[in-house]
Amino acid sequence: MKIFNRRDLLKLIPGSAFGAAVVAPSLSCTGATAETSSSAIPKKPVLMKIGRQRGGTGKSNLEFWARHGVYNVDGGSPKLIEGVGWDLDDSLAMKEACEKYGISLDAYHLPLTSAGIDRVSVPNIMLGKSPERDREIEMIQQMIEVAAKSEVRLLLYNTTIHRVLRTGRTVDPKRGNASYSTWNYEEAIRNQDKHTIAGEVDIDEIYERITYLLDRILPVAEEFNVKLGNHIADPPTPVGYRGITRWNSPDVFAGIQKFAQLYDSPSHGFNLCLGSIAEGLKDPKTEILPIIKWVGERNQIFNIHLRNIIGGWNNFQEVYPDNGDMDFLQIIRALRDVGYAGMVMPDHIPAHEDPASSLQGHAFAYGYIKALIHAVGSES
Repeated sequence: MKIFNRRDLLKLIPGSAFGAAVVAPSLSCTGATAETSSSAIPKKPVLMKIGRQRGGTGKSNLEFWARHGVYNVDGGSPKLIEGVGWDLDDSLAMKEACEKYGISLDAYHLPLTSAGIDRVSVPNIMLGKSPERDREIEMIQQMIEVAAKSEVRLLLYNTTIHRVLRTGRTVDPKRGNASYSTWNYEEAIRNQDKHTIAGEVDIDEIYERITYLLDRILPVAEEFNVKLGNHIADPPTPVGYRGITRWNSPDVFAGIQKFAQLYDSPSHGFNLCLGSIAEGLKDPKTEILPIIKWVGERNQIFNIHLRNIIGGWNNFQEVYPDNGDMDFLQIIRALRDVGYAGMVMPDHIPAHEDPASSLQGHAFAYGYIKALIHAVGSES
């Protein structure tokens, strides 16, 4: 048996100074050169951009966005023609107003919103009532066509019965007495409201209503090259809360996977609200990343709502982007790595007593997100 001394052993270790001489010849055999280094590895491109949701396309909004470097927006929606759909002339005027400031009108919101069935203009789709829902679906089809004629290629929507659910607000003295929108399931159960007008709706009925809608609007979206991005119900809740089982509950990732695989269509995907997803997770910081990866690799992330929370499943507060449980630097990297090229929007900004609360909160969020995108874009 040969005995090695310490100097002999170091020669066999590639990471040592002596080992480098042993490894170098093998590099030349594979065509690598001495100049090969991490600096020669091409950077992954950062394709995403800061965005804004709703707010309208009036002069004050457009100037506010332009001042903060926000040049891609969801304009909300054009004027509604009752029983018909959207006003094409108004849509074209919104597009023109944005272009004067160099802003791209990238998306609209369909009237299937997070306001719940008692507050939308097309309630019968999620109530599952025919023939009323058929007339409402015809309106949605018309809206898709109007969007396409206005060169707006993304429509965002919700398939919910409950509105957004919260139990109150939590004041944070350490953030200048900002107040955070809060959900606590145990408190909600103690003060449980009655069922909605929808009554009892189980998971099979929810999916029947969703597929009834998508069977009829996805072909139109494909025809006009428009993407439809669904927003998960906010928050995910236990089965049967107030009679309703939400399509993304109680296992959020499983719900997202099921919805994603309903159709193989370039028009079928998500308005991926990371805050709402985190609300259904026990450890949002780690559990959110494989969800982004799975949906992103399927090219089904059409838009990002970026909001942070403290907490998770059944108990959370919506906070500023820099003081929640999720690491937004990791998230922006994850979006870069799956090639995401859409908008990243601030969402549900905390409030405070100053009359300019919303503007201040959004200005902070825009700067924070833009800085993250810039930082990730500078990485190898």
